[in-house]
Amino acid sequence: MNTVTLDRSLDPVLRGVGGTRVCWEQAPPVVRASIEDRLRAKVLSALSQESGFSPALAARLTLDDGRRIFVKAIGPDEKSGAPGGQESYRREARISAALPPDVAAPRLTDTWEGEGWVVLVLEDLDGANPDLPWRDDQLDRVLQALTTTAAALTPSPIAAPPGGTPGGTDHWRILAEHRLQLTRFPEMDRWVLDHLDLLVQLEESSRAAASGNTLVHSDLRADNIVLTDERVFFVDWPHARIAAPWLDLVWFLPSVAMQGGPSPNRLFWKHPLAQNANHDQVTAALAAFAGFMLHGAAQLPPPGLPTLRSFQLAQGQQAVQWLQQMTGAE
Repeated sequence: MNTVTLDRSLDPVLRGVGGTRVCWEQAPPVVRASIEDRLRAKVLSALSQESGFSPALAARLTLDDGRRIFVKAIGPDEKSGAPGGQESYRREARISAALPPDVAAPRLTDTWEGEGWVVLVLEDLDGANPDLPWRDDQLDRVLQALTTTAAALTPSPIAAPPGGTPGGTDHWRILAEHRLQLTRFPEMDRWVLDHLDLLVQLEESSRAAASGNTLVHSDLRADNIVLTDERVFFVDWPHARIAAPWLDLVWFLPSVAMQGGPSPNRLFWKHPLAQNANHDQVTAALAAFAGFMLHGAAQLPPPGLPTLRSFQLAQGQQAVQWLQQMTGAE
């Protein structure tokens, strides 16, 4: 597998700037009015967030009563075309409301549905996403925060689906049955094609391999992390699952490597969450993640998300490189 080479400027695609965001001014007037009515205040200024993969409204609002809030809102599924759609926002609202107060996640202050939109109001964090390419000091802070968060969420304080990749555990099987999808990637070498049987087998065992009693975020990337002066916050929780405490680390590190950070293998095995991790179980979970990313990359981009597939491909490539090290398969 060829290494993904990044210059220090980092392509916007690899930064996670991939959605066609709905700016505050672009939201339907009736929706903006309903938000102001609910908040009992007028919006003085709105700063839309560029990073992330959702063709919806995500903005930091300053209100005329002095408050600052963060608003997420999404229109009808047939118009937004967002993966997960409105149900993803409803799920995020339920999970955010149930997270313990000591977990470093923005507090949900209100949520409602009106004018065909689902709206979430969250605490506005006085911080920013990590600098990219990754800085060692910021990455160290995030890795330490993962340990603290896992401890606070073990055992899981809420009900959630069991650990496993979104969409099930048959992505490698589908790719094996439709190998032409893999040959669409000029960056892909023969290793994946030569080891599809192994990858299918690993993926089939991944759900049991990743089982545990920790609530994991399961969608950690730089664009879902906010650094303040004092804390590291993990945001956007709709995909939370109950799994082994090391699962977030496995799914996070390929994005770190993709965005200019160190080798996943080295970072993982020296991390406290990996100290009791079983090599074969980690390998199975990593294989499932790689299959999910590469299967996604082979599909047409969803409406409003033109760069999502390139972003998934870059993560999938890093995951496969790590898999080569984990399996020792030539």
